[in-house]
Amino acid sequence: MSAQLHWAQALLDPAHAVPNGLVTWNHSDPERRLAVYRNNVVVSLVDALAQTFPVTQQLVGEAFFRALAQVFVRAHPPRTRVLAHYGDELPGFVARFPPAAGLPYLADVARLEWQRLQTLHAADAQPLDTTGLSALLRDADDLPSLRWQLAPSLHLLRSPHAAVSIWAAHQEDSGIALGGVDLAQAECALVFRSGWDVMVLQTTPGMAALVEGLLENALFGEALDQAFVAEPGFDLSQALAILIRHELLIGAELPH
Repeated sequence: MSAQLHWAQALLDPAHAVPNGLVTWNHSDPERRLAVYRNNVVVSLVDALAQTFPVTQQLVGEAFFRALAQVFVRAHPPRTRVLAHYGDELPGFVARFPPAAGLPYLADVARLEWQRLQTLHAADAQPLDTTGLSALLRDADDLPSLRWQLAPSLHLLRSPHAAVSIWAAHQEDSGIALGGVDLAQAECALVFRSGWDVMVLQTTPGMAALVEGLLENALFGEALDQAFVAEPGFDLSQALAILIRHELLIGAELPH
């Protein structure tokens, strides 16, 4: 085991042995001094998670969340110095965390919060201009074979629970009361950036299927087939209007 890895494990795991050669300038107990530093490291990481997942914390309470986050931190140390990017594995961890089993929607709420953070930090992209977009949409022969390129900020959430409404109910002035939300209602949402604002747009199963296909680089015709399977009454005109209005189409290409 490398010395660096040994130090990292000792910082996060109180059961781990103190690294060999650790001394203090005033000859105090190295293990006690390390415990203080270890606590500071864990608290800083837990604080970072609380800032990224505020609604998740509100749903379970601060004490529960911080206990969960401490277990997570010790199992999943950060891989980058940028704490704003820390926590990508938390939604999956929440889904497998036995004490949270009574809140089946919690992991998807956490996933939505993580997607919002990724959307905020996504690269900028220039949308297709009106002339080029019109030309692509008019070509009925090539249209099914197009591969649309979507804005880097766009993410899709699909949940078997009302994760979107639960998250929205915790936003100021949302007008949504948590008590009126059917927690078992499946929901989908597009998460994207409009200017500097991160948008969460609840959408239909057909729209979700279409965007999922396009995000996976499917041909437009194939993605459209998926949309009609998910929602027989799918409205393509409305779906395209949403993608165009929010400047989410940034390019298109035909297969060679």
